[in-house]
Amino acid sequence: MINIDYLTIKNFIEKNIDFFIGARVQKIQQPTRRDFIFTLRNIGESRKLYININPQTYHISFATEESLQKRNIQIPKNPPMFCMLLRKYLEGVKVSDVLAVEGERIVEFHFEITDELSQNRSLCLAIELMGKHSNVILYDRETSVIIGCAHNIGAEKSKYRELQGGLKYVLPPHVNTKNIVTAPNFKVSEIDDYFADLQGNINLKTEKEKLTKISQGRLKKALTSIDKISALLKKRDNTEKYKLYGELLTANLYQKKDYSKEIEVWDYINNQNIKIELDETKTLNENAQRYYKLYTKSKTTKEKSEQLLKDLNIEKEYIENILYSISSAKNITELSEIKDELGVSSEVKAKKEAPKVEKVIINGFDVYIGKNNKQNDYIISKLSKDEDYWFHTRLCAGSHVLLKIKEKEPDEKTIFECAKLARRFSSASQPSKVGVIYTKRKFIKKPPAAPFGYVTYKNEKEILV
Repeated sequence: MINIDYLTIKNFIEKNIDFFIGARVQKIQQPTRRDFIFTLRNIGESRKLYININPQTYHISFATEESLQKRNIQIPKNPPMFCMLLRKYLEGVKVSDVLAVEGERIVEFHFEITDELSQNRSLCLAIELMGKHSNVILYDRETSVIIGCAHNIGAEKSKYRELQGGLKYVLPPHVNTKNIVTAPNFKVSEIDDYFADLQGNINLKTEKEKLTKISQGRLKKALTSIDKISALLKKRDNTEKYKLYGELLTANLYQKKDYSKEIEVWDYINNQNIKIELDETKTLNENAQRYYKLYTKSKTTKEKSEQLLKDLNIEKEYIENILYSISSAKNITELSEIKDELGVSSEVKAKKEAPKVEKVIINGFDVYIGKNNKQNDYIISKLSKDEDYWFHTRLCAGSHVLLKIKEKEPDEKTIFECAKLARRFSSASQPSKVGVIYTKRKFIKKPPAAPFGYVTYKNEKEILV
């Protein structure tokens, strides 16, 4: 990893000094506690000055829309208090000077303003790019009194200096920066691209870990419920016994065993004599009716448990598919779709757009690959027609692959290539062969209230890939 050092900061300022001096602050945004976007305008153009004070990725650069997308920058509806403070003092104000503090990883932006009391004030926005100590501080240059900080630092956090509104701003103790890793060919023009890629990868990894933890929790809960219900069904399934007892008692009413503790009868199902416990306060017929009622109750309970077990197995399969989608996601956009599926709340609401499903061409046929349950659902519900072919790995999580039919039927080679795609985009372990099933879209059905991407099928064929 390349770190920002004093020379890089100095070069960045020198290269852009003509733009900085006299640039007007048009807009200030703070997407998170650790990054800021200042929209500056000068010399007939607008640029986005991006400031990052994350301990892993601290830097300053001019960002493009593309690089902001890589960083997954999203602007919250309600800006933080420090952002509101910066807007109050700096929006609409011109930059009077910019400098790099000698030997330090600190950038100073100077502003001359007229406050609400019509008094002239000279302010400084200090951007400290110092690893875990990175910060953004606004202070009065004449009095050195801090107006506000991105992160307040109290005595309990630092014995060297405190940073918070009302205190005097002092430079941090000088740190020997010889051990900071830098790249001799690290150009100013590369700063934005380098850190955008780095942040994108870190964000992707962080989001994957968070969504994986949520999904694994849901999977564990489903598996625990499946085990419990399966065990109860196995242990308490007396349904057929109650039915048999009711029938045997009805067939033996002639024995006149009313108000008895038990009765011995011939079990014609298992070809043996058995004893049946009776309620001695009831007649034999009443005991038969009692067993029929127990049979009805047990049957109802069993049916409900079996349906619940079926639903839990659908949930299990669904979450396993989500876990596969998380692990194979290549960008934040794909993870955002999974986030929506899981119902993970976000202050920034994503736009309602159709999923971007990957398309490839195989022997002249359009083939679509769903990378997550939302895309899989979109393939089935929106892109497919009855005569199209649907592919999926058997017994393991994976993508829905759709082969679009236009005028002619695909040959065996095309079918096999689509099966290979389904095998490739699945959780199946390498290098063992896996069964890939395929069938016409008209034989695919999505059950009512089923989760995204879950379907049932019939008339399928199977290929080993």
